[in-house]
Amino acid sequence: MAQQNTENKALKERDKYVSAFNATMTKIWQEQIVLLGVIDTGQLLDSPVGVRCDKDERIVSIHLGLEFLEYGLWQNYGTGRETPRGNPGDIGRDKVRKKRPWFSKKFYASFMNLKEFMADSLGREFLGIISDALDADKMRQNSAYYRNQL
Repeated sequence: MAQQNTENKALKERDKYVSAFNATMTKIWQEQIVLLGVIDTGQLLDSPVGVRCDKDERIVSIHLGLEFLEYGLWQNYGTGRETPRGNPGDIGRDKVRKKRPWFSKKFYASFMNLKEFMADSLGREFLGIISDALDADKMRQNSAYYRNQL
C-alpha cells in the first residue's frame, strides 16, 4: 500500500510537470520574441504552440511537439533576403540582418530542466519503492494488500 502511494505521488508529480511544459515553453518563446523585437506583423509572436504531449501511463516516456513559423528560424540564425522581392541580384546594400536567438538557448535550457526533473523524480520513486520493499513492516502490508487484490 505504501509502495503504491509512493508510485502514485511520483506519477502525479511527473504528470503535472510534463503537462505544464508545453504551455511554459510557448510563454518563454513569446517573451524572448518580444524582448529581441522580432515582431513585424505579429505572426511569429502568435505562432508558438504546443501541438502534442504524449506520455505513457507511467510517464517514463514522453513525446512533446512544439510548433512555430519557419520564419522564426531565419530570425534566430540572422539569415534572410537582403534585397526586395523580384530583384534578381545584389544591389550593393550592406547586410542588415542580425542574429536574434529567441529559440535555441531558451529551448535547450528548458529541455535540460525537464530532463533533470525526470531523472530526479524517477530516482526518488525508485528509492521509495526499494526502501518500502526492504522495510519488513511495509513488506507485510504490501503483501497483504496484493493478496487481497487477487
